[in-house]
Amino acid sequence: MKKYVVKVVTIMAAVLFVSITVLELNAHARAGGSRSSGGGSRSYSRPASSSPQSSQPRQQAAPAPGQMQQPGGGFMRSMAGGIAGGMLGSMLFSSFAGAGAGATGGAGGGGIGLFGIILLAGGGYLIYRYIKKKRAESETAAYGQGAYQRGAVIPISGVPQYVEPVTDDVETGLAHIRQMDHSFDESRFNDLVMDNFFKIQGAWMNRDLSPVSGILTDEMKRIFQTDLDLLLRDKQINRLENIAVRNVEIAEVWQETGQDYITASIYANLLDYTTDELSGTVVSGSKSEPVKFEEFWTFTRPVGNNPWLLSGIGQK
Repeated sequence: MKKYVVKVVTIMAAVLFVSITVLELNAHARAGGSRSSGGGSRSYSRPASSSPQSSQPRQQAAPAPGQMQQPGGGFMRSMAGGIAGGMLGSMLFSSFAGAGAGATGGAGGGGIGLFGIILLAGGGYLIYRYIKKKRAESETAAYGQGAYQRGAVIPISGVPQYVEPVTDDVETGLAHIRQMDHSFDESRFNDLVMDNFFKIQGAWMNRDLSPVSGILTDEMKRIFQTDLDLLLRDKQINRLENIAVRNVEIAEVWQETGQDYITASIYANLLDYTTDELSGTVVSGSKSEPVKFEEFWTFTRPVGNNPWLLSGIGQK
């Protein structure tokens, strides 16, 4: 009977191996969580040359943090789970049937043996490799049309992709914006981006978005508030100190479906650490080692001289 117990334990270990190779985990500090979030990536690869495109922008609500769906993962994981489940169920049934037969004196005690265990582990690994290949193909296809020109796509799902910028895109996009807003000035826009960056980081550290609700889209308010609710729940404060913005530069400009979009690169450094609300103990980050980063903040507005709202944050 003991050898059948050993076989069952070995099978379960193989199941654990397959599960670990298929599942993935994510983690994230400062406003935006050091990750890409929100909408704002255009749905075509170059700005319109004369009039806004009729294609719909990727402005749908992003999944809640920790629930990003990987392209092509659902069906393949279900199929892999079905195959693995069928194999495991059959082998476990055979093992238990063999154990029962041995206990009652029946002939032909079953069991999968060492070869069966190796076959199971090998099959699980092949399934994992197949899923990984299909996912990579899906991501390549998904970003073929909406690749971000100067850094990371602000993704609804998947991994950001870096693409070399097209030099004429920014000037062409700015020319289109000036056609509908003669007062638009690039330097003033960069100043606005810097001001909004400081305002949002301050609101984030205070765990209160009300002072900046007028410069955020509904989607970004929801994303920020979800993260702040986690800090409040855990009684933690994300502290941001010695913020120094080294450079702000317009990286991409386009128009879609009656909306202006400008993505600005922000190169900055700061002290970014999280403390316990009651004790003040540092639970993550560092009070002495500054964090240097470059992020891409996308702002949008209805075409014309209208207020800009933050619609997405992308990571390089």
